[in-house]
Amino acid sequence: MSKKFNRYVCNNCGYVSSAWSGRCPNCNEWNSLVEDLLVTTLEATAAKGKPITGQSVKASLSTDQNQRLKSHITDIDEVLGGGIVAGSVNLIAGQPGIGKSTLLLQLADAIAGSFRVLYVSAEESAHQVSLRAHRLKSLGNKLQIATSTSADDITATIASKQFDLIIIDSIQAISCQAVSAATGSISQIVNAASMLSQAAKLSNTAIIIVGHVTKEGSIAGPKVLEHSVDVVLELSGDRYGGFKLLRAVKNRFGSTSEAGIFEMSEAGLMPVDNPSAALLAERRDSDGSIVLATLEGTRPLLVEVQALVNKSSYGYPKRAASGFSISRLNLLVAMLEKRTKLSLADQDIYINIVGGIDVSDPAADLAVCLAIGSAAKGLKLGVKAAVFGEIGLAGEVRRVPFVEKRLKEAKKLGFNICIGPSYAKAMTGLKSVEDVRSALNQYLEKA
Repeated sequence: MSKKFNRYVCNNCGYVSSAWSGRCPNCNEWNSLVEDLLVTTLEATAAKGKPITGQSVKASLSTDQNQRLKSHITDIDEVLGGGIVAGSVNLIAGQPGIGKSTLLLQLADAIAGSFRVLYVSAEESAHQVSLRAHRLKSLGNKLQIATSTSADDITATIASKQFDLIIIDSIQAISCQAVSAATGSISQIVNAASMLSQAAKLSNTAIIIVGHVTKEGSIAGPKVLEHSVDVVLELSGDRYGGFKLLRAVKNRFGSTSEAGIFEMSEAGLMPVDNPSAALLAERRDSDGSIVLATLEGTRPLLVEVQALVNKSSYGYPKRAASGFSISRLNLLVAMLEKRTKLSLADQDIYINIVGGIDVSDPAADLAVCLAIGSAAKGLKLGVKAAVFGEIGLAGEVRRVPFVEKRLKEAKKLGFNICIGPSYAKAMTGLKSVEDVRSALNQYLEKA
């Protein structure tokens, strides 16, 4: 006879215990242990199972391409690696109000022209989804909309093979009947994701799952959720305006270096053809303003870096950054204080990346340093140029990848000169600098 036992999982940290207790031994959270599914012993499970056999599979690129569901929305297809792979499990996450449901409704409508698509909403009624679809004019194709909060019903729909793509909004709002925990708990998320994933693989049906995020910005739920899916997409940006960036944090079927840039309009999230021109359209050539040639994935982009340096009114100077790492800013300020003649110990320093874009490219270092030097001395860049380059602790300007792409994008926007690190081969339009001190002395002049 099979021996069964109960297990209890902590909703806060995922700790598993064989017995219930009022307080989690791992994270010390009270009343967080909830009962999970019954688990059989290893011997009983092995006795019921059957041995598996492998089969030889020949690699075929053409087969892989034919199994992709293309939306013909260029930015989305590029981020996914050419489209949605049949039978894949895709997770998309982002801040509330960033546009996840809007983007997925547009994606569903675009794919519904060639494939069978079902949009399952667990957070809104079918009427509410239809209102958004009418606003976005996304009802031209054969898109079907349903509402359900049952993971069992959704799994049965996936297994029926009636659809090529099913979108589930969201994983935190659905629950399994066999799990007694509350909806949105770790037990419900893990078991629901497991059921949906298995059904998708067996039926070769692609699914897209919407995930919530925590107040820190990470995907809500256990980390096993991200490990169990094939693709993890992140939609970021300023939800009140500016550009939205779609990145692939994990992608088993393509690169994670691509990025899609969108802008919210009355017709939904629309791809931006020339984001550099839009970001620099209202720029004023003044002190503290530097144009940075950066990359979003493999896509070159020109953004404005603004700096404001002001005498501190308190004993401890303030450092603040929008769209740039505050720890990196502190490191660059310390380097400037040590390696140049700038006196910043008693100055408040503020950095802003215009357009609501978060820049994590190391090549932004030189632009930030020039912006700080420009604002501190009331100088401006003497030439119309874009800037890029990584800065070391000794003040040296280090090389960065994809220089040709940065130069080409800068030339397209009218910047015939770029200030950056020196390279072994001569590059047209690149004015090289050895260190940050020489860059400040050579290119900053009176406004």
